[in-house]
Amino acid sequence: MTQCEIHRDPTASVEDRVIDLMSLMTTTEKVAQMMQLPAWSNPRGVIERHPVGSLLHTDPATIDDAIDAAAATRLGIPLLIAEDAIHGFGFWPGATIFGTPLSMACSFNPEAVERAARITAREVSATGVTWTFSPLACVARELRWGRVAETFGEDPHLIGELAVAMVRGYRGSGDDDPTRILSCAKHFAGYSETQGGLDASEADLSPRKLRSWFLPPFERLAKEGADTFMLGYQAIDGVPITLNRWLLEGVLKQEWGFGGLLVTDWDNVGQLVRVQQVAADFAEAAALAVHAGNDLIMSTPEFHDGALEALRRGLLKPSDLDGAVRRILSVKFRLGLFEDPRRPDVARQRIEIGCQQHRAANLDLASQSIVLLTNDGVLPLRGEAVKVAVIGPQADDMAACLGDWAGASGQCPWLDDPSLAPATTLLKGLRAAAPSGWEIAHARGCGIDVLVPNPAGEFFDDGQPRPKICHPAPLGDAELAEAVTLARRCDVAVVAVGDTINLTGEGRSTATLELFGPQRELVDAIAATGTPMVVVLLNSKPLVLPESARRAAAIVESFNPGAAGGDALAAVLLGEREPSGRLPVSIPRHAGQLPVFHNRIRGWHGDRYADLTYRPLFAFGEGLSYTTFEYSDLRATHVGDDLEVCVTLTNTGDRVGTEVVQLYVQDVVTSVTWAEQELKAFRRVTLDPGVSRELSFTIPVAELSIVLADGSRVVEPGEFEVRMGHSSKPEDQLRHRLWIA
Repeated sequence: MTQCEIHRDPTASVEDRVIDLMSLMTTTEKVAQMMQLPAWSNPRGVIERHPVGSLLHTDPATIDDAIDAAAATRLGIPLLIAEDAIHGFGFWPGATIFGTPLSMACSFNPEAVERAARITAREVSATGVTWTFSPLACVARELRWGRVAETFGEDPHLIGELAVAMVRGYRGSGDDDPTRILSCAKHFAGYSETQGGLDASEADLSPRKLRSWFLPPFERLAKEGADTFMLGYQAIDGVPITLNRWLLEGVLKQEWGFGGLLVTDWDNVGQLVRVQQVAADFAEAAALAVHAGNDLIMSTPEFHDGALEALRRGLLKPSDLDGAVRRILSVKFRLGLFEDPRRPDVARQRIEIGCQQHRAANLDLASQSIVLLTNDGVLPLRGEAVKVAVIGPQADDMAACLGDWAGASGQCPWLDDPSLAPATTLLKGLRAAAPSGWEIAHARGCGIDVLVPNPAGEFFDDGQPRPKICHPAPLGDAELAEAVTLARRCDVAVVAVGDTINLTGEGRSTATLELFGPQRELVDAIAATGTPMVVVLLNSKPLVLPESARRAAAIVESFNPGAAGGDALAAVLLGEREPSGRLPVSIPRHAGQLPVFHNRIRGWHGDRYADLTYRPLFAFGEGLSYTTFEYSDLRATHVGDDLEVCVTLTNTGDRVGTEVVQLYVQDVVTSVTWAEQELKAFRRVTLDPGVSRELSFTIPVAELSIVLADGSRVVEPGEFEVRMGHSSKPEDQLRHRLWIA
């Protein structure tokens, strides 16, 4: 075997294969390997223009052609094919679509989330896709932000637990597992801390604030095996993340030891010229991006010519490209793509995608993610010949269950037909599950929104379509009257309200959190009938509820629960499954309270406004069951390097139920200001009526650290308070103090 054939030898080391292949590559081919471009329905055209290293948004029908086109290039370097499989493979007909990450987070169940990611990997890998842009590890404190649904909520510990679980699920048994896909931790870092909720606005974050709350989930992902990191759109303290060497080189690579790929988000490098205007042209932007340590440049076709021009000007040296190309090729060799480019497997698709086992797991996770917020006893629904009015614009809308990045959400032109990504709606779920003799009647009552053209034009400067503008849907008197009449003649009214795909997602932040359009008038009108009202929220993020909804007989939060959402809601409303979801994010009383979150910094006059309490309407960790639980005998002991905590939990009701036990810790006196409390552990516990169980938790003392003014993390000796209970609310917690030296 000659030297130039080593890269084709599967028995050679990855390092030797990379060195050999790079010795054969031209500078132009290296630049092309650093490019990731959308293929849509023409991957061959993209690859024939530039032998790119990666494609995204590739029409599934063309993936075989994309692989063939890559194989036909001079060196035949295989592709990394990426897609936004955020909560299931939302862009494949019939795939298993789970609830959004925010919905999944309500389960407080890392094992179930890992199972969902494993199912996603099995389905995705059968289609020829090798890389998902998930999980998102942003901390959601600004709820007007359009991408809250993609997060696991407001708490760094919960986010870290669930994000790491997803990475494990995507990985499977490792590189040799044919069902393994690459994971992507995003958006590094601080992207969610926007100004006024506006997506991709400059993030007002100090290095200490980053280290305290926004970096810990990413540090866990870096150290526990995330394959890639995606960089946020925004800038911090004037420096775009794409160019932030302190974060990329200093923190991520040097401190945390991350050696995987860095990929920009969509056109980050182009926006250095077009929007942020920190580069004069694409040659300068390309040079800055390479020097900052970026590997794959997503959706900036100008990078190719810009990088070559930067080389001609001396802004880049040819060797400056080698680190990125080495990392890209290493991933491809580790995955075995040179021997098996992982073509679509039709036989596996027929067996795996949307199979009964996957649908059952989806129903389980959706059921565990439904949060019962209030209940005067109307739930579970029971009785003989019950008449149920199912009302509201979300009651029979599949998109309300699927949410963003799925079905006809707008990011996927080959899946515009909603029937290709079916979901069970609330109405269909209740009709299928209701006892014989029940009447399940329906009236929409009102719409939510209508779209009008964007006054700034149909397209952005880079050719991407601008989102249209949402206006409130008109209130139809006849449609509202039909819903009111139906509610009056029924025993209970289940009113489903929320938001739409037009009001959520990338580039779709909202100025308020109120129920949009005429939904408030609908809820007010149904409440005025006197019929017991159950409000079901099908929404992308927490919404501010009108007083009529707050006084409802019950409030159920389901966010966007996925394709099995209607079945899961019906099972919970009818008492066939116990509600066990808990809020991963606080629900404010008013958007003016934002940000409102449980682990806020202790302040002076920060406990209320002159006209409103600071306390949210519903706090992080809240959620009811159809039974009741009691905590007792809380004990905490410092043993070696660990904090040992024990508590007794008793089911004091008359039904089996699942409690989410939550352990918080407060450092009582700190040398710098710090959080009122921090979540350090949680556990789902199922108990039969009358049964007690002693639970024990072990917390490494190192996790009781705080961040000092210089950015260092230390555990300060002193008094700590352990808080154990049903939620983050003080009245739901037992407390125990101890000294840690």
